[in-house]
Amino acid sequence: MIPIAKPQIDEAEVQAVTEVLRSGIIAQGQRVADFENAFTECSGTEHAIAVNSGTAALHAALLAHGIGEGDEVITSPFSFIATANSILYTNARPVFSDIEGKTFNLDPEQISEKITSKTKAIMPVHLYGHPAEMKIIREIAEDHKLAIIEDACQAHGAKYDGKTVGSFGTGAFSFYPTKNMTTSEGGIITSNDKKIADKCRMIRNHGSSQRYLHGILGFNLRMTDISASIGLVQLGKLGNYTAQRQQNAKKLTQGLETIEGITCPEVREGCEHVFHQYTIRTQERDKLAEYLNHNGIGTGIHYPIPIHKQPLYQELGYADELPESEKASAEVLSLPVHPQLNESEIDIIINTIRQWSEEK
Repeated sequence: MIPIAKPQIDEAEVQAVTEVLRSGIIAQGQRVADFENAFTECSGTEHAIAVNSGTAALHAALLAHGIGEGDEVITSPFSFIATANSILYTNARPVFSDIEGKTFNLDPEQISEKITSKTKAIMPVHLYGHPAEMKIIREIAEDHKLAIIEDACQAHGAKYDGKTVGSFGTGAFSFYPTKNMTTSEGGIITSNDKKIADKCRMIRNHGSSQRYLHGILGFNLRMTDISASIGLVQLGKLGNYTAQRQQNAKKLTQGLETIEGITCPEVREGCEHVFHQYTIRTQERDKLAEYLNHNGIGTGIHYPIPIHKQPLYQELGYADELPESEKASAEVLSLPVHPQLNESEIDIIINTIRQWSEEK
């Protein structure tokens, strides 16, 4: 079986965790601080605040910007549900704007139509590791005095016009096991704004800026030194992981782009795609997925139901018609692209899809 994802953990991570366990300091400590400092270099930001999940990163970032009841945040309906749910956690309302079909990211031309007097922020998603159109999004945000909170949970190291995502506003990254790098579970917030960073630090630690002094309502969102020790090792490998993903994606595209009915992912000029997912489009998605799985090739559908069509959001009264998101949900299929793929496995994937195309 060629799996759709395969976390890479070796002896270096095992040794790092063992050292922390033997130290006796296993909650948030020096390893977390070291990981945060290392991540500022990776993200090109002044501050990084480690938390216990990507969802927590989004939630804390929103709260740090003062998002709350009665506010609206414009975001994508074509993402994992945590993107929108993090807005609900603040008692604000997600407002969905449709995507563009080539990158699966927010269509910047449609964002302005969604802005009202209640809009306080835009939350673009750098889906699959491809940067959103940040130049235009930033201009819109500046014109309307809106915060930008980047959902970069799938985009570690991705760049837009040479600038790393997560540095255009307040960034949120995930370190779930299947992401481009992992801490087992975890997340991190990036910012160049000291006030936002300090508030995020308080929010993750019960609203406290010093021991037993609690100035605001906060939560327990802390990362452990165990997770941070894994993250430090993984961060050192991220460049090689990314290069391998990009090389695998290039080989997949070279083999698949001539197959009728298959649309390969595109990379917009000026963008560096880090290929958390390699996602094709086909109108016969379900048949192809079944064929690949039957032939020992793992696939994923990211995502089969757009957020505004989820039962929770239907119950909340969402009745949006967002045709590009809905069409994408019926056509997208993610193929293995992870760094542990070898050339033989890539050839198997390509040849199996070609065989399916010829047989149908």
